[in-house]
Amino acid sequence: MRIGYGYDVHRLTENRKLILGGVEIPFEKGLLGHSDADVLTHAVMDSLLGACAFGDIGKLFPDTDENYKGADSIMLLKEVYGIIKNSGYAVVNIDSTICCQSPKLEPYINKMRANIAKVLCCDIDCISVKATTEEGLGFTGAGEGISATAVCLID
Repeated sequence: MRIGYGYDVHRLTENRKLILGGVEIPFEKGLLGHSDADVLTHAVMDSLLGACAFGDIGKLFPDTDENYKGADSIMLLKEVYGIIKNSGYAVVNIDSTICCQSPKLEPYINKMRANIAKVLCCDIDCISVKATTEEGLGFTGAGEGISATAVCLID
């Protein structure tokens, strides 16, 4: 069994969609990034790659490569899953947290869990997604960005 940890952060900006866990969330701002900037999915990918000692998503999907401009992070997660599966690993569980002052994410959490579970070929009960505010503190509390962390166990 191996444990991996992932972290990602992106700035909120106007004229972008807000996508978290593969779910488009109605909001006046979205996350700025080379891909769709889905911080949750990025943190999950980094945790999986880290558990296998395969580097991170920047190594696998560099922001200097135009092939990944605007990329759907759920599709990138499918690629990461293929890599770890072909190396003989299976996902046991993932525990993740999104730090976001607004919008409220609770109505979208189960869809995020389902999207991630489907890609990783595991039961939804193996995927935890939590959301928290930071009580107005820091860049996430000020509404400047959103961050996410993920811990995974693979076997």
